Amino acid sequence: MPEALPSTDFAGVPDAFQRLWTPHRMAYIQGEGKPERTGECPFCAAPGRSDEDGLIVARGEHAYVVMNLFPYSPGHLLVCPYRHVSDYTELTVDETREVAELTQRAMRVIRRVSNPDGFNLGMNQGEVAGAGIAAHLHQHVVPRWSGDANFMPIVARTKPVPQLLGEARRLLAEAWDE
Repeated sequence: MPEALPSTDFAGVPDAFQRLWTPHRMAYIQGEGKPERTGECPFCAAPGRSDEDGLIVARGEHAYVVMNLFPYSPGHLLVCPYRHVSDYTELTVDETREVAELTQRAMRVIRRVSNPDGFNLGMNQGEVAGAGIAAHLHQHVVPRWSGDANFMPIVARTKPVPQLLGEARRLLAEAWDE
């Protein structure tokens, strides 16, 4: 991991902050991977790819589990129905049940693989609520550890993620059927 440099080493007004350079976040900021046109949904496209290429951890009958391409923490999963719906109230009874069951299973698997101290679970309904892809419902399963992000998201608008997506996907997929 690159070393943080003091702000006095850079042009501009010196301040008390260290700089942690996270150029990989620019893809998210610039909207890389977000659908440009209606009908280009990454959550609809992922199931048509191999598990590795689609970052899919597990597949169910009505929903599947996929790595978040821009994770808040290592092992950040999304539980998505296969059907393209945007609102939680649009899910069928079977889809609702399977999304809930896969969320529970994801928590159990993440606990076995990486022993987090807790979880954030949630659905952001609509862009105004923070949904990066509002057109296709997805449930976040975010493992958390004491001190995992400390002040970084609040002060620096940065989230350090110490594990590569492919490695996290492999570990979780292998543990899914244990």
